[in-house]
Amino acid sequence: MVDVGDDAPPFAATLVTDDIEPFTLQDYLGEGPVVLAFFPAAFSRTCTDEMRTLRDDVDAFPADATVFGISTDLPHALYAYREEYDLPFGLVADPDHEAIDTYDVVESFDRYGVDTVARRAVFVIDATGVVEFRWLADDPGQEPDYAAVAEAVR
Repeated sequence: MVDVGDDAPPFAATLVTDDIEPFTLQDYLGEGPVVLAFFPAAFSRTCTDEMRTLRDDVDAFPADATVFGISTDLPHALYAYREEYDLPFGLVADPDHEAIDTYDVVESFDRYGVDTVARRAVFVIDATGVVEFRWLADDPGQEPDYAAVAEAVR
């Protein structure tokens, strides 16, 4: 389990912004804090509430902070989701489960032909690549303490 004080484990996936392109966490370390907000599924109620709250709060983060939402959804679904909710940060598509396995945030799920999703979790990584904050949901409907996330980013 990745914990506070650990080096952030590397992973590769697909980044969804205005484009869809390869992503590696290491490409974003070194300039400022990085927020990894894992969420179970695009277009679900609690996930949308969480991503909209991050969208609305992102201006309170330092200018050098980078936020990523991460789910096991496919890139094109995340592209539509990001566009519909006007999310100003990138979404990371992890359908191969590399990121959720690496960060040990795997959630069993047995609906709609899907058996595994990301557990709702937030990690804040400092510019040196060290995990400074970790929050894991106790149940799928729980959202993080956004003030604590913002404080960790600062």
